[in-house]
Amino acid sequence: MMNIKDLIAKAIEAREMAYTPYSSFMVGAALLAKSGKIYLGCNIENAAYTPTNCAERTAFFKAVSEGERGFEAIAVVGWPRGGVPGFAYPCGVCRQVMMEFCDPEDFTVIVAAGEENFRVHTLKEILPEGFGPENLST
Repeated sequence: MMNIKDLIAKAIEAREMAYTPYSSFMVGAALLAKSGKIYLGCNIENAAYTPTNCAERTAFFKAVSEGERGFEAIAVVGWPRGGVPGFAYPCGVCRQVMMEFCDPEDFTVIVAAGEENFRVHTLKEILPEGFGPENLST
């Protein structure tokens, strides 16, 4: 069973690894696989901007590259370096990556501004009418 506060704590831990020399906006993600393993991700900026990668996608790509294909939940935290914690929702690209690997009705997205201040959603709630692999079935 998933402990939301533990997953948020892992996302806060991952946030500390963020490489954000341009925006100073540090994001961390903790992705819980159905296997029970947690994959951490942070945002990684690039001077050319386009190659920048979000924390959520970093976590998903790490997990998928290690053979995971089933996921239960992700916790996301993000706020400026030295700033006040706030709610940083996944961007549209990250939501689309989640749609590729997760059941939108079962996958939980936790957006937190700390271990005691969080919101819990399903992927379907934050990506209604999403486009996924089932849309390509013939």
